[in-house]
Amino acid sequence: MYDRAMLVYNGKAGQRGIDSALGTVMGIIAPEIRELVLFQTMGPGDGERVCRERGEAFDLVLIMGGDGTVHECVNGIASLKKPPLIGILPAGTCNDFARSLNLPADLAEAARQLMQGIRQKVDIGTAGERVFTNFFGIGLITEASENIHDGLKGALGRISYFISTLQTVRKGERFQYALKWDEGTLEDEAVMVYVSNGRYLGTQALPFPAEALTDGRLDVLIIREAGLPLLKELLSRKEEGEWVPKDDSIHYFQTTSLSLATREPMKADTDGEKYLETPALLTVRPRSLEFLTGN
Repeated sequence: MYDRAMLVYNGKAGQRGIDSALGTVMGIIAPEIRELVLFQTMGPGDGERVCRERGEAFDLVLIMGGDGTVHECVNGIASLKKPPLIGILPAGTCNDFARSLNLPADLAEAARQLMQGIRQKVDIGTAGERVFTNFFGIGLITEASENIHDGLKGALGRISYFISTLQTVRKGERFQYALKWDEGTLEDEAVMVYVSNGRYLGTQALPFPAEALTDGRLDVLIIREAGLPLLKELLSRKEEGEWVPKDDSIHYFQTTSLSLATREPMKADTDGEKYLETPALLTVRPRSLEFLTGN
């Protein structure tokens, strides 16, 4: 039983969808919370602001929305001296960070599992003064998300991400980059640099360690060449254990910090949000926030 909780939900999702989602979860979570405050975001920055200003007043902050809503709210919570426990109610297109927390995609089942109270302190990535839960990437990852047609996304949901990826992965443009990390430096050309804290991208599991959220390290993928074999290598199911890419166009390593620069500033995709750019200094805060997880 929680004394005080705040549920932040995405008001831009459409009133009909909001009402349905709220109706789904309220009957499940309300019996476990003595005082529940609802906050509806109506524009960019609302979730971050309310979590920063009011987060410490609650035992639990529930975030209902997709990866972008989670990104915004966590940026508010991560700035607090005494951050509350966090629970994610997946109501977006991909819900990749929720998947990394072993939460089911079904909203009602996710709410039931959250109320079981399983907790875990997890890593949070940083990009300068901002934080990210799932990833920071440049190149193909940014192009793929920008190519998604709003109408297609609304009609097909996560399938639109794969259509866009298939279109983009054939024509990725190479760029020059310079990296400096714990164990070395590298200057080369690539079509994508992807720095991950989580384990999922576009609903698909990536071949990173099962303890990716708690190992105090970032997983770094450098993709030198585009093409469908690359997509197959990344998204095909892997056995547990250390992953060694078979495709020599993929360079993979882990690090606690990474300096990334490009010849010209490049737009970055951060948990699906595109407002940062290179150069960037990326680090990890080991087990810095506590989340409710799935079974």
